Amino acid sequence: MKKLFKSGAIVLAAVFLLASCRSKENSSTTGWNYNDTKWGGFEKLQYEGQATGPNLVLVEGGTFTMGVTEEDVTRDWNNVPRRVTVTSFYMDETEVANIDYREYLYWLNRVFGENLPEVVLDALPDTLVWRDELSYNEPMVETYFRHPAYDDYPVVGVNWNQSNEYCKWRTDRVNEMILIQQGILSPNTEQVEADNFNTEAYLVGQYQGKVRKNLKDLQTGGERAVRFEDGILLPAYRLPTEAEWEYAALSLKGNQTTEQDEMISDRKLYSWNGNTMRYQKRNKYQGMMLANYKRSGGDYMGMAGKLNDNACPTAPVRSYLPNDYGLYNMSGNVNEWTADLYRPLTSMALSDAQNHDLNPYRGNVFMEKVVDENGMPVEKDSLGRLRYQQVPDDKAVNRDNYKTGAAFNYLDGDQASQAFYEYGTTTLISDKARVIKGGSWADRAYWLSPGTRRYKEEDKADRTIGFRCAMTRTGSPTGNDAPGGHHFKTRNKPVKRSFK
Repeated sequence: MKKLFKSGAIVLAAVFLLASCRSKENSSTTGWNYNDTKWGGFEKLQYEGQATGPNLVLVEGGTFTMGVTEEDVTRDWNNVPRRVTVTSFYMDETEVANIDYREYLYWLNRVFGENLPEVVLDALPDTLVWRDELSYNEPMVETYFRHPAYDDYPVVGVNWNQSNEYCKWRTDRVNEMILIQQGILSPNTEQVEADNFNTEAYLVGQYQGKVRKNLKDLQTGGERAVRFEDGILLPAYRLPTEAEWEYAALSLKGNQTTEQDEMISDRKLYSWNGNTMRYQKRNKYQGMMLANYKRSGGDYMGMAGKLNDNACPTAPVRSYLPNDYGLYNMSGNVNEWTADLYRPLTSMALSDAQNHDLNPYRGNVFMEKVVDENGMPVEKDSLGRLRYQQVPDDKAVNRDNYKTGAAFNYLDGDQASQAFYEYGTTTLISDKARVIKGGSWADRAYWLSPGTRRYKEEDKADRTIGFRCAMTRTGSPTGNDAPGGHHFKTRNKPVKRSFK
C-alpha cells in the first residue's frame, strides 16, 4: 500500500523574527525618553513576536481533558481523565531523524573528539537495540542509523538523557545561526572544547566568538553584544511535557464546532478522528493506513503487493497524514520520550490538589547558577556551559510556592502522601522512570491512543523509542497574527536588522 505522504529530506529553513527598530517614545510613568543616549539609554523595543524556529509548529494552548479516551484494558488506572490547561508552545512537526542526530554527532566529534572523546561516545545511539535472541535483525545494527537509505527515518536507541543533551545542543546551534544571519557573528568552524558558542555563556560574556558587528550601545554610544532583553535569541529546545505531548497529539482544535464556541464535536481515540486505523473519506487515500503499527500478531506491514502501512520496521518521519496541528506520526512509528517522571498516581494527585492543573508536570528539579561572591556566574565548564546546582532544601524551605529543590515525589511517594516506591522490591518504578507516549511500529493499536502511557528508565534505550523537541512560546498565545502580535513572513530568507 502506498504511503499517504511521500517522505523527503528535512528542510530546516532558518526563519527567524527579531526585535525591530527601537521606538522613539518616553515613559508613561516617569516621562524619561526611551532609546535616548542623552537620557541614560534605557531601551524599549517594538518587539514583533517570537519567531518559529526550524522544524517547529506553533501549538496554540487551551484546556482539554487529559487522560484515557477508551477502555483501560490494562487496568493500570494510571491516567484518570481530568481537566487541565496547557499554555501555547512549539512542537517539532516530525520526530528527530537519523540525519539530524548524525549532524549532532559530527559537531561533537569536531569540537570535542580530539581531547574529550568520551563526550562523543556518551552521545552515540545504542544500535544493539535491534538485536533479538530469536530474530535475525543483525543487518539493522549496522545499517539503520548509518546508511543513507535511513536518513529520514526516526532515530532510535537514544535514551532520555541523550535526548535532553541533543535539545541543548540544538538550542545553541539555532541561536548561533541567528546571530550569524543577522550579521552579528561570523561563522566559526574552529571552535574547540569549552570555546564553543553556548547561548547562556554568550549572554553573560563568557563567549565572544568572531564578532562581525555588534549592536549599538545607547548607554555608552559604543557597541555591545546581544542581550536577553533584545528578544533576538530563541528560548531553549527541550522535550515536551507529557501534558503538552498529549494535547498536541489530540489536536482537538480540528473538532471545534465554530470559532466562537468553546465546544468540540468529539473526543479522539487517536491523533485523527474516528475509531478506525484506515482513511475513510472518499478520495484517493480511502482505505489507506493512517499510522505505522502492528496490526496483529506477526503482521507488521501486510502482504506483498498490497502492503498496508508500507513500513517495516519504521517509516520516514514525514509519512502518513499529519494531524490538525500539522504534526506527523503522533500515533505510531516510534514511541516518544516526554520530560515527565512516571508515577501511576500523578493524575489523582493533580486532581485533588489545587494549582496543579496549569501546565501539569512531574519531574521538577529547581536549579540555580553557581555564582561567585559578586553574584556573577563562575567560569564555565569544560563543555562551554554555565555551571548549575540544585537549589538546596534549606534555601527553599522558607518559600511559599515550593519547599524542596527536587519535587519528584511531591504528593506521590513522599512523606506527605504516605506512599513510597521501593524500587526492585515492590515496584519497577524509580526516580529514573520517564513517560513514553504514542505507540510504535511494534505496538498494537491500543497504544497509539494519546491517552495511554508507559515508562522506560531514562538511561535505557529501545528500538521502538525516539523523540521530538518542543519550545516554550513567549508572548501572545495565538502567535504573531493575534492582536498584540504582528504577522511576519520571511519566505525562508533571514530578516536583516539595521544596527545604525
